[in-house]
Parts: sequence; C-alpha cells; structure tokens
Amino acid sequence: MYILPEELRAELKRPLGELHRSFSDVDVGDSFLITVGDVTTRNALEHGLKPDVSIIDNRIQRRDSEHEFRDTATILRSRNPPGTVTESLWKSIEEAIEGATGRGERFMIVVDGEEDLAVLPSIILAPPDTVILYGQPDEGVVLVRAGETSSKAEELMKKFEEA
Repeated sequence: MYILPEELRAELKRPLGELHRSFSDVDVGDSFLITVGDVTTRNALEHGLKPDVSIIDNRIQRRDSEHEFRDTATILRSRNPPGTVTESLWKSIEEAIEGATGRGERFMIVVDGEEDLAVLPSIILAPPDTVILYGQPDEGVVLVRAGETSSKAEELMKKFEEA
C-alpha cells in the first residue's frame, strides 16, 4: 500500500493536465478514455462518451452519492482507504485496462473507500494515447494525456510512503 505523505497534498490539489471549466469544452477524440470520479463519469456518460474504464466510489466531495449509473460496463470492486493507493486498486485498474485494450470490454471499478488518487496509477498503467478525465472540485474537469504525464505520475508515486 502507498500512503500519501502530507507534503504532497498541496501539489496534488493542482491540476495534472488541462483544466476545462465546462464538460462541453472537453474533446477526447477517439482516444482510449478513463474517467475518475462519480461526477466526471456521470458527465461523460451524459455527454455520450463511453469510458473504456471508469473509477467511482459512490461519493461526491466526501458525501454519499445516490446517483445510479446506468451503464453496461463490467463491474470490478476494489478497496482503497482515503489517502492511499492500495494493491487492490492498482490491480483493478491494471485488470480493467488490460481487459479494455485486449478484449474491447468496458469496465467500471467501484471503490470501497476513496478513488481520488486513482488518477496516478491510471496514468502510469494506461497506454500512452489514453485520455484521463477527473474532477477538480468547484473548478471543472481536468484532461490528462497519459503519454505526456506518465513520468510526472511516476515521480509523484515515488514520493508516497510504502506500508
């Protein structure tokens, strides 16, 4: 398990990619698509996008969400306490990406705990041409291109404490 150190919290609050104030401004083209977060995943589906992998925790800004996802993606479950990246989450993301790229299936990972830090392993594990979308609370949606950001994500993960 990787634990987020206190000194990284401020850095991770800054967008890792392009911040878009409105979801309508987001253009993912025909890229492999990963969404992280309940609001981001819901917005993607409502805008006609079909994420190859989506990661949710049924919570919005740390409050339970009653939103029902009507999606045909295969469900994977993972445990991931707040402020961590567990082996369970890492393996679920890896399995989902392999299944989506290898067999063309779509996956939704439902996290028991918190999915916020799932952006980092998603960037590291995804093919270089992948677009990852995640929410920036009260600001909009962030678009990250895995190939352009993977070394930064690896650098950040190396700063996590291993337990």
